[in-house]
Amino acid sequence: MSNGVASATSSVEGAHTILRSYASATADMPLLGMTIGEAFDRTVERFPDREALVACAQGLRYTWSQLRAEVERCARGLMALGVQKGDRVGIWAPNRSEWTITQFATAKIGAILVNINPAYRVHELEYALNQSGCMTLIAAPAFRATDYTAMLLTLCPELERSQPGELSAWRIPGLRHIVRLSDEAAPGMWTWADVLRHADETAPERLAERQADQEFDDPINIQYTSGTTGNPKGATLSHHNILNNGYFVARLQGFTESDRLCIPVPLYQLFGTPRAFCS
Repeated sequence: MSNGVASATSSVEGAHTILRSYASATADMPLLGMTIGEAFDRTVERFPDREALVACAQGLRYTWSQLRAEVERCARGLMALGVQKGDRVGIWAPNRSEWTITQFATAKIGAILVNINPAYRVHELEYALNQSGCMTLIAAPAFRATDYTAMLLTLCPELERSQPGELSAWRIPGLRHIVRLSDEAAPGMWTWADVLRHADETAPERLAERQADQEFDDPINIQYTSGTTGNPKGATLSHHNILNNGYFVARLQGFTESDRLCIPVPLYQLFGTPRAFCS
């Protein structure tokens, strides 16, 4: 089973047009030709009351219909903050419910989720944010003994005198929004609840239009390598990449809708991310 993608350029009345072509080998099961948002919504329609996400450490449980409500609130909130299709949204946090919610929300609005290693130090975070061109960063307040908020204030001291959404940092000039996964306010940062409240400023119809504008070949994720032999490399993945990875992993392992999958590995890793789509 394989799927190769090639692009060709043709000239139409003097203008160059990019044409996509596909070469596929024979396979018992064709690849899924849909976006993550489409696949997510189909699952919700099939199993609205079945449990979809359990965050044990947070004491949270969501059915598929409850999860979609949270995903769409987050998506509409990000749109209200000005996040456009193709914008980079970084997430710097250990595994928690907001990680999964953000992953589906960014897919629905066409933003590119940038997975950031929770173990990064300040200089590594600076590199990833600048190299990927992040405009928005969603960050946990802390992880184990590491104070993420203090690290962000070290990296962007301008936060101390900035209003949320108006950051202009010398070391990370493209970053505008920092969303803190906490109910407690911090200088220059939104809280997660702030983003969800902003959802009321975006009509559900606008989200539906944005989602309909996505194509399964669109980039949806930047996954960084470990960087053991140099600076980490950012690999760009599409809806098609991630969705089919998760689907065929689940199929090969014989999963059904009655099974439960425990994900102890970090979601930011390439091994962890597609497992979130196995359901």
